Amino acid sequence: MTSIGVRLSSFLLLSSLLGLCQAPANQNPGNATPAPAATSPAPAPANQNQTPDTVAPPAKPGDGNHASTAKPATDATPPAKRDRAQAYYHYALAHMYEEMVSMYGHSEYASKAIDEYKLALANDPGSEELNAGLAELYFKTGHIRDAVTESQDIIKRDPNNLDARKLLGRIYLRSLGDIQGGAQSSEILKLAIEQFSQIVKLEPDNVDDHLLLGRLYIINKDYVKAEGEFKAVRQIQPDSQEAVINLAYLYNEEGDNKKAIDTLQSLPEGQRNDKIYAVLGYTFEQQKEYKQAITAYKHAIEIDKDNLDAQRGLANSLLGDNQIDAALEQYKQVADADPQDAQAYLRMSEIYRREGNLTDAMGTLKKAESLVQDSLEVPYNEALIYEAQGKFDEAIQILQELVTKNEKPIATYSASERNNRSVFLERLGTIYRETGKTQQALDTFHKMLELGDDSAERGYSQIIDTYREDKQWGQAVAAAQQAVKALPKDRSMRLVLAGQLADNGKVDEGIDMAKAELKGTSDDREIYLALSQIYARLRRWSDADQALDKADTFSSKIEDKKYDDFLRGSYLERQKKYEPAEEMFRKVLASDPHDAGALNYLGYMLADRGVRLEEALGMIKRAVQEEPQNYAYLDSLGWAYFKLGNYEMAEEMLHKAMDHNANDPTVHDHMGEVYAKTGRLKLAAAQWERALEEWNRSLPADVESNDVARVQKQLESTKVKLAKQEGAKQ
Repeated sequence: MTSIGVRLSSFLLLSSLLGLCQAPANQNPGNATPAPAATSPAPAPANQNQTPDTVAPPAKPGDGNHASTAKPATDATPPAKRDRAQAYYHYALAHMYEEMVSMYGHSEYASKAIDEYKLALANDPGSEELNAGLAELYFKTGHIRDAVTESQDIIKRDPNNLDARKLLGRIYLRSLGDIQGGAQSSEILKLAIEQFSQIVKLEPDNVDDHLLLGRLYIINKDYVKAEGEFKAVRQIQPDSQEAVINLAYLYNEEGDNKKAIDTLQSLPEGQRNDKIYAVLGYTFEQQKEYKQAITAYKHAIEIDKDNLDAQRGLANSLLGDNQIDAALEQYKQVADADPQDAQAYLRMSEIYRREGNLTDAMGTLKKAESLVQDSLEVPYNEALIYEAQGKFDEAIQILQELVTKNEKPIATYSASERNNRSVFLERLGTIYRETGKTQQALDTFHKMLELGDDSAERGYSQIIDTYREDKQWGQAVAAAQQAVKALPKDRSMRLVLAGQLADNGKVDEGIDMAKAELKGTSDDREIYLALSQIYARLRRWSDADQALDKADTFSSKIEDKKYDDFLRGSYLERQKKYEPAEEMFRKVLASDPHDAGALNYLGYMLADRGVRLEEALGMIKRAVQEEPQNYAYLDSLGWAYFKLGNYEMAEEMLHKAMDHNANDPTVHDHMGEVYAKTGRLKLAAAQWERALEEWNRSLPADVESNDVARVQKQLESTKVKLAKQEGAKQ
């Protein structure tokens, strides 16, 4: 699904490669006809005695769609002596027939042109111009194998014949476009690289040749040689924008985004075109530096308002930066400019879903569905809409079908197929967990493990979370231990295990395990964050703050700073330091007004104390709008309604929360309050009993003793009232 802008591949497509391969200089552009695609590329060398420039003989008649029945010109019997006048006469006729092919497209003219070239060559067999013209004609008229043979014969006689090598290179490029992967594609790619390696030697100052060869090296994943070709272009033409763009793409492929950005910014601003800014935006987007990406994309659009790739990238970055309204408007502009852009409708549907506008979300998704066939992304998003509507059975059915549809032996999955399967399994498992189907959730997450790499890590994390939500603490520790054993190089799994050990009474062991990961580098941020949260759960606030301060020294990104501030706010709130806690949460919201966690935390903190209740309700509503199935946010919303005296809405929201998680004692406590306030004492007592039961099953870090004492007191008081009521009835 991959997901999925400026899509840098736009300048790496084979069509772009072909665009750099123009007809030889001695051809008249006005008479050239578009070269048809080769459905039968030249085969690999037949034996070890052939030189690198030769390929197997052309197919016999009928072997391929473009195989010619004519014999190569070199088979013609030459006259006793060279007759250049006759040769020129037949060449003129051949050229005339070529023009007629261009004008009328009749195949008989192509055959006559070929025959005339052969007669010309019979009178002047040593003419490389005639041989090259015949080879070019073969290519243009679809006689690909004959074109290959003719070009190879020329190169055998004259290894430095540039036109023949370029024609052969063009044939290989066109063949690459017709073959989708496999050993044959790799062989054709190798042959293309061999030809263009010779071409750049023959004309070393030709920028287009170096660019094309560099792109071929990228396809072959030979990044060192690719870099060499692009740098050669910059030596020839220091201000070459194409060289800079290709180098940036190369560095992005290698994962060195910083080097890509430095390369792009090495061009002075006055020399940057819209493509440079678009690629710069894409690179920032990949680093999740959305604000810088937005700036770069806007520069690209200022230069060329019709640059749709930049417009798409701008929309994606606005969405990534949670500028929801602006992103929606940008996607609408993209859809208006290109009504066939299914991705624009998909993203618009996503935004409508996030805003809670589920009718428009489904309607827009149907537009996307009408534009694509066999899409996996459309049904996946349909499942998300059903989930948001609370139609869990429908969502589960769609996800099950997606999982089954792409099921096959693990070894045969491509990288994108693995990723898609992992996404489908994770969403399906999450819905199972949210609807209380614990074992089905675990079974589903276990299927992610066999996919390896990031999928295995996420699978183990979900398994551990599922055991924790079901309060199976021993199994959560065991799953974390299994994850560390299965993924010995995965530091994040070791940190998860450290947290599990600390939660389950092995405090020193857990803390020591986390500290052992410290290396004195910027990567220590993750370790200090883990330590800080371990200390916070142990209520060692001073240690928690110190570890968080150390993590903050390595927080260079806006997202990192925002997360640090959120943690500080949560620590302060738990210590009942409400004013500084609110300050931290408002700092987070100033950076990102759509941060659901901060909206919910601050809104609940205000509602729980009965402070600024309408404002609190508004914040929590916005959090629920961002994540409509988050049970904690639904609980907060129910509690805010309760505090406002709207008991009907409070009960509705709390029921929804319990539909997603029936094991949270706080939700049962809140529901008990609603029932008690509305005079349903038996139901209230049942909810408080369930709350106490769940607290008894919880970890010490998750239990506030004051809450337990309060609920115990309320339950006892309610039981007394119920007993009196029963006595009065008797």
